[in-house]
Parts: sequence; structure tokens; C-alpha cells
Amino acid sequence: MNEIWNKKYWIWFSLIKGLGSRKKQELLNIYKTPEKIYNLMKEELIYIKGIGKNTVNNIMNTKIKIEINRHIEYMIKNNINLVTIYEKEYPKSLKQIYDFPICLYIKGNKEILNNKSIAIIGCREASDYGIKAAKYFSYNLAKNNINIVSGLAKGIDSYAHIGSLCAKGKTIAVVGNGLDTVYPKENSKLIEEIINNDGAIISEYPLGSKPEKLNFVARNRIISGLCEKIIVIEAKEKSGTLLTVDFALEQGRDVFCVPGNINSVNSFGTNELIKNGAKVATTYLDILSD
Repeated sequence: MNEIWNKKYWIWFSLIKGLGSRKKQELLNIYKTPEKIYNLMKEELIYIKGIGKNTVNNIMNTKIKIEINRHIEYMIKNNINLVTIYEKEYPKSLKQIYDFPICLYIKGNKEILNNKSIAIIGCREASDYGIKAAKYFSYNLAKNNINIVSGLAKGIDSYAHIGSLCAKGKTIAVVGNGLDTVYPKENSKLIEEIINNDGAIISEYPLGSKPEKLNFVARNRIISGLCEKIIVIEAKEKSGTLLTVDFALEQGRDVFCVPGNINSVNSFGTNELIKNGAKVATTYLDILSD
């Protein structure tokens, strides 16, 4: 329990609005710890390049400082932990990306964050074909001691987690909200099963963060950043899945696609990715042998 209290300044740092990952990294490069930033005077903050007046006011906001204890008490009561960039449990692969989060809120097993991981992603309105493919790839890769990473969304994401659980494997769900919120609500049981089977639910967002659209865009960089490869199973022409692919390519990750029915709207995005150079996966052995 003392572990969480020792991270009170990291929790405070995550609560500051208007301060993105890159700026937080820059501040830590200068001051080394959130505690030193916490104790800065307003006059000192004003002269830091790239920090506007509104952000300075957010940093000095006494209301946020008062809220820290409430957050810690909730975290202790609900078994929510925090992993910072200075800890060995923080994912090494994630630290390699441009705008890595400076800390991760986590429910479940933090010891698996550095295990070999592959992401399986796809559209929410999954077809029977997509569901079977998601479960097939996740089950067989999990049987080979690979973490299955996805975003806990409806459709392909959920079945990727389920396939891993069926194999008694480890799965990591990256969410775009605080861990005091269950989204989507129908996945509350799935969250319990992931945690009970030594998996993890992680988020860069502090308690109280709602599942807003931009949060999900940002969390996609974490899904790909945790993994060395991603597998796309069903993606429509204008799918959010394709944003994760963009992040993966920027991060130098391998992108595999499961080809789909040319007459299905769910396959447009995946088939286009294949035409543009993505690797084809028709069996899990294609992933293991690559």
C-alpha cells in the first residue's frame, strides 16, 4: 500500500490538463522527478519554453493537489497500481516510441508488460468470419506464450482477448478511460476474467477520465507500441483500426493482415493494406515464422 503513496507526485503529474506526453518527458529531463516539478514556483514555470499560461495555472491548481489523496485511496481499495518510466516493469518496447506515456495505471499483473506481445485489432461490427479469425489467431499465439494485446472494444478486440483466455494465456487490454470506468459496460465480466487469469488492464489516463473519442486515438499508439507485430482482422474503409496501423508503421512494427471477402465492407481496409504492402497472415504460423 505504501507503494502507491510513494507515487503521489506521479499521480498528480498525470492529472494536469493541457500537458501532453512529450512536454512531460521534457520536464522530467530537466527536473528528473514529478516532486521537483510539484514544488516549483509559478515564476519558474512561466519561463519554461513551450508551457502556456493556462498550463501553468493547471500545474499550480491547488484543487488537483487536494484530490491526490482521494485518488490514492480509491486505487488502494480497488487494486489499481501505477507503473512509471523509472521502473523495471515499464514496457521497454513502449519506451522506444516518440510520445510514450510517463506512467501507466494498471489493474492486474504488471509482471507481463515486458513479455513478448502481439496486437490483434479490427472493427467493432465483426462478422462471423472475423470473430473466428480473431479467436483462432489469439488462441494459437497465446498457446505459444505470447501476450495478446488489444483495446477491449466490441467486436474483434473482445474476441482477441477471449481467444487468449481460452488458451489460458495472458492478455493485455489498453483502454481510453480511467480505470474507475468500465467501457464498454458489457465487457465488465471480460475485464474480471482478464485480471483473474493474470492479464492486465492498462491506461495512461487517471481516474475520472471518461471514454472520449480522442482518448481512443491516443491509446492506439500504446497498443502498437507494446508489440513487435500487429495483426489486422477486418477493417472498414474508414476504420479507427487504420489509425493503429499508422502508429505501428511509424514505430517500425510489422503489420499483418488477414485477407477478407472482397464483397464484405469489413474487408475493404484489410485488403487495401495488403495491396499496399502489408504482410498476409492466413495461419498463426505465418506470424511465428516471420
